[in-house]
Amino acid sequence: MTAMMAYTCISRWSSALGICAIVAIIRPAHADPRAVVELFTSQGCSSCPPADQIIGDLSKDPSIIALSMPIDYWDYLGWKDTLADSRFSARQRAYSRMRGDREVYTPQAVVNGSTHVIGSDRASIESAIKDTEKGGSVMSVPVTMTLTGKQINVSVAASKSPAVSHGEVWICSIAKSVPIAITRGENRGQQVTYHNVVRNLLKVGDWTGSSGSWTVPLENITRDGVDAAAVYVQDGNRDKPGPMLGAAFTSLH
Repeated sequence: MTAMMAYTCISRWSSALGICAIVAIIRPAHADPRAVVELFTSQGCSSCPPADQIIGDLSKDPSIIALSMPIDYWDYLGWKDTLADSRFSARQRAYSRMRGDREVYTPQAVVNGSTHVIGSDRASIESAIKDTEKGGSVMSVPVTMTLTGKQINVSVAASKSPAVSHGEVWICSIAKSVPIAITRGENRGQQVTYHNVVRNLLKVGDWTGSSGSWTVPLENITRDGVDAAAVYVQDGNRDKPGPMLGAAFTSLH
């Protein structure tokens, strides 16, 4: 796959949410996960299905928030990714700029906002999680998320370190399992299931090191197929994303 705009692809290197009657339900998210793993993937990349399966496996581990972020820059090659979002392509490029490299490819896993590895290499993902855990600030801020009635309540604890004093709070609309039949391109003839697919991103607010809480109406994040939500606190900003400071995940029904 010939790269455009300095993109590379590993594939050439190797060969209606139902919210009926949600009343007074309180569902706490799993506390204090150790990692957020973002997979930048594409339905048009033949090397991506193994990485997509790994994200499915990781999504079963409550200590890991595994997210699929389908990109759109391979759409010109014969198959338009039906889940792709240009914001995910921009996010992947922003990570590359922050690292100071030109490493933008599929499948690429970004671990805790700090390092990247080939998304189909499970051992490298696990190693990256352990390596990023050594940083004192990474995933050091407790985050909780509860679903009450028709709103999500997000709480972020105060920082325990003066070095960790700012972050942006974002909530992701999640479709936990999306099977796609691909009829053209490198994966033609395959049906691939994508796991924890981010369908929308919404900034909740800014965290300034002190404890804070925010309320998000469900109607702001729901759409067809959305059945979960993830929230993360990340150093930096959308254009200059830094390490993940904390996160939480919850099912919506």
